Amino acid sequence: MAKNAVVSDDLAQKFSTEKDTPYLEFVRNEGLDIVGAQYVPNLRTVELKPWARRGGRGVYINHDASRTSNDCYVAEIAPGGKFAPQRQLYEEMILVLEGRGSTTVWNDSGARMTFEWKAGAIFAIPLNCWHQHFNGSGQQPARYVGVTFLPSVLNMYGDVDFVFNTAYDFKTRFNGEPDYFTSKGEQKGFLLTTNFVPDAVNLPLIHAKERGAGGGHIRFNMARGSMASHISQFPVGTYKKGHAHGPGAHVIVLSGEGYSLMWQEGEEPKRYDWQVGTLIVPPNATFHQHFNTGPTPARYLAFKHSSPRNAQGVPMSWISRRLGGNQIDYADETPELRQMFADALAKHNLTPNMDEVYTKELETLPPKVA
Repeated sequence: MAKNAVVSDDLAQKFSTEKDTPYLEFVRNEGLDIVGAQYVPNLRTVELKPWARRGGRGVYINHDASRTSNDCYVAEIAPGGKFAPQRQLYEEMILVLEGRGSTTVWNDSGARMTFEWKAGAIFAIPLNCWHQHFNGSGQQPARYVGVTFLPSVLNMYGDVDFVFNTAYDFKTRFNGEPDYFTSKGEQKGFLLTTNFVPDAVNLPLIHAKERGAGGGHIRFNMARGSMASHISQFPVGTYKKGHAHGPGAHVIVLSGEGYSLMWQEGEEPKRYDWQVGTLIVPPNATFHQHFNTGPTPARYLAFKHSSPRNAQGVPMSWISRRLGGNQIDYADETPELRQMFADALAKHNLTPNMDEVYTKELETLPPKVA
């Protein structure tokens, strides 16, 4: 993995005009800020600006390493308010951060349905369907975070009117099925095919020993789309294995407290402390690792772009580096990493619960390559 190479101002100037894109121009015309960060301490308190076109408030959050693949935005609907209807030729997945309300979805053929949501719900907008969000409370605002494929789609076509005003029903994505936004789903392995999760914080997970520390995991396919997403959880006094993958993974903390480390090959890790509502977006091919230092299990949701897989369809971020993948085995960690974790737990009068995990890993650990 290459480090962030810095060149002369003269060379950088020759490429400066190529940094601007139809997507960035669109966001500027929306009158909203772009928070160019890979870490936001709390999405529930990030500052928003009036969003005239939608009829609420919002902010875009995406840094240089992700804004050409997928993007993220936070939006807020005023008490008793609603957003303007919108259709879009790109996928979008939503996590409700605060409040309660409803969303109406319809297509040009007349298929229409409304479903209700509250904080913790996850759902996806069917491709190119009209949709409108409503705040169900007259007292409190409703806030959500959305991750979309708008950057790649708008940069491809370069035409805002085409992206937001093309009349076409993708009936294989949505055709007014009466149970479309119910919590039913089909589970195959780690993958749950559904269009609505009412409570991401308490959703049952599947044991995933491959990611380390006895945690749980579940993956989603929503609205029959291509955007990837998953929930992971890990017990008290434990941490996940370090790994790297493709760009645009928007990791949102659902429960617990702790920290994450991020680093590129050959560099020292940087630490990012998190709580419920924190957003972390590891840049492309950047190693990162999540640590639970609180007194309760920690859970996060990741909305993401596609990631590299091997010929068997397994994500490279799940495969040991000893086998050619992008996951670091516990046995290959540094002593400093473990000491940092122990020190962080001590502040809560806790100790690491990792000895058995380290021992069990050795039973199936591949040989170390030169």
